Amino acid sequence: MKQDIHPDYHFIEVKLTDGTTYRTRSTYGKEGDTLTLDIDPSAHPAWTGGSAKLMDTGGRVSKFKKKYEGLGF
Repeated sequence: MKQDIHPDYHFIEVKLTDGTTYRTRSTYGKEGDTLTLDIDPSAHPAWTGGSAKLMDTGGRVSKFKKKYEGLGF
């Protein structure tokens, strides 16, 4: 096997939308970094049967609605 071609595999923290965290191994970032998720199984309607609503954290949904206001979206 070739040497020094594989990414570093280390521990990171993953923060879910409800604030809970867990520790896992990943090639993301550096040792000890935190990966904050915008969507996860506890908050996405596809996994919750539609009971959860998506939060418009970046304003994209509001921007879309404003742009196409009056067209029935």
